[in-house]
Amino acid sequence: MPSAVDPPTPGSRAPTPGDRPARHFPLTKVSGLGDLALRWLGGERWDEARPRQASTVMLVRDGERGPEVFMLKRVSGMAFAPSMHVFPGGGVDPRDGESGLPWAGPTPEEWAERMGCTPAEAQMYVVAAIREVFEEVGVLLAGSSASGPLVDPHDETWAGVRERLVTRELSLAEVLVERRLVLRSDLIVAKAHWLTPVFEPRRFDTWFFAAVMPEHQVADGETSEAETAEWVVPEDLLEEYAAGQASLLPPTLVWVEQVGAAARAADFVSHNDDLPLIMPEIVETPDGPAMRIDI
Repeated sequence: MPSAVDPPTPGSRAPTPGDRPARHFPLTKVSGLGDLALRWLGGERWDEARPRQASTVMLVRDGERGPEVFMLKRVSGMAFAPSMHVFPGGGVDPRDGESGLPWAGPTPEEWAERMGCTPAEAQMYVVAAIREVFEEVGVLLAGSSASGPLVDPHDETWAGVRERLVTRELSLAEVLVERRLVLRSDLIVAKAHWLTPVFEPRRFDTWFFAAVMPEHQVADGETSEAETAEWVVPEDLLEEYAAGQASLLPPTLVWVEQVGAAARAADFVSHNDDLPLIMPEIVETPDGPAMRIDI
């Protein structure tokens, strides 16, 4: 669903939430949402789905042409966002809020102040982000101390751990305690907070985080939910998107643009000072229904 607004020129400063105009993202039958949007705009109403809390992580590194971001292309049979390019992420597990989880870096209370939520909610979102990027990508932001090197979770002693996290046989807290590791909340930053529109049958209350790819670890994308997993040059993916060769949800498109506009990966991985809740509004346009986003 190509955007009606041209993306920024790679390497230029991307608009910030304070100066970006409203954008319209057309909904087509390919997205599976066009018909639902038309019914909603026509006055039909149904019970709103309860949003599921979720976290997603933009894992970035410096490449020859500037910052790159690790992305998954979801398998075509997925109920949500089939065949779309996404960042690693997923739903919050209630056990992400377990007390006593080994923790280093900004506290849940400090995260809560930044995110505008309770400390318990902040912990769950942050832990879910770190757990999901490990489950789906194999990158673990944890180490034996608050400032030392990170663990390498790819030797034989880690065999099966990711799968047991995915099936919820283990919680991240249990993994950290057993291996005497601490979660490194100082290695991720909060970038945005998005809520799925009310008309959609599956809704997510999602925090977007970012992290620099750790040295001596490998992003492998070994997850059953993805048909491909790779480091992406934002300019190339945006060209594929414009040509109709790649599919991106609106928030993913916005943040691929932002990664491409950064000079270096480290420049991108900084907390956004302005973190409003962004929920697209469904509007009618000459080209059909669209998501309007004021950011």
